[in-house]
Amino acid sequence: MESIWLEYGWTLLVLIGLEGGLLSADNALVLAVIAKHLPDDQKKRAINYGIIGAFVFRFGALFAISFIANVWQVQAIGAIYLIYLGLKHIIPKKKKEGDAEEEKEKAGSGFWPTVAKIGLADLAFAIDSILAAVALAIALPDSPLGDFGGMDGGQFIVVVIAGIAGLVLIKFAATWFVKLLEIRPGLETTAYAVVAWVGVKLAVITLSHPSVGVLDSHFPHSTGWTVVFWGILLGIVIVGWFLSGKNAPKNPESTEVN
Repeated sequence: MESIWLEYGWTLLVLIGLEGGLLSADNALVLAVIAKHLPDDQKKRAINYGIIGAFVFRFGALFAISFIANVWQVQAIGAIYLIYLGLKHIIPKKKKEGDAEEEKEKAGSGFWPTVAKIGLADLAFAIDSILAAVALAIALPDSPLGDFGGMDGGQFIVVVIAGIAGLVLIKFAATWFVKLLEIRPGLETTAYAVVAWVGVKLAVITLSHPSVGVLDSHFPHSTGWTVVFWGILLGIVIVGWFLSGKNAPKNPESTEVN
């Protein structure tokens, strides 16, 4: 029995590291990018609403994991939205008359439309996060806690605790990313590149679904794909960081973080 709890404890630590770090950082970065045009007071409220939305969607996704895992269309919608959201802000558009005015209107989009965009992003990230967490948790042996939420009770608790840890980090990371984007505005493009790449990850999960069968069902969790995914993600962040430095404000006062 002790060995089972040790295994659960180790898996929980790994999941907290993933949920509280890697899997939540992209969510926090997107939250910051979408909300950055708002006034400071509204920005904080939008981020807080985003955290609440992330909690609701992730907890809901956990209870609906059997549905999400079996209906590939849900995963596909999440993948398409993230890829669209990312590429929309990366691919340059030809400038036309009135574009400056249109961009000004978009940048000044209201509070609730911004919250709605954050909610859609949260939903897509919730699918990715829960699928990744459950994929690790279901490998654990059954606990004596019975079943809960369509999973073994012990496994369910491990995923919930890890998810909460991720949400705590999103709260602090999103606020930090907002300040960082003010100092290095060029990172906005990097953020959306990360979003699109996470969308590709969700697309891979969709294509490997037994009902789709384009990829092997074990491919999304294979060592090779995991290394490729995180290697490219890290490369995007590193390259984006150095390139964004060229756009950093030259006025020292403008880089001051309140």
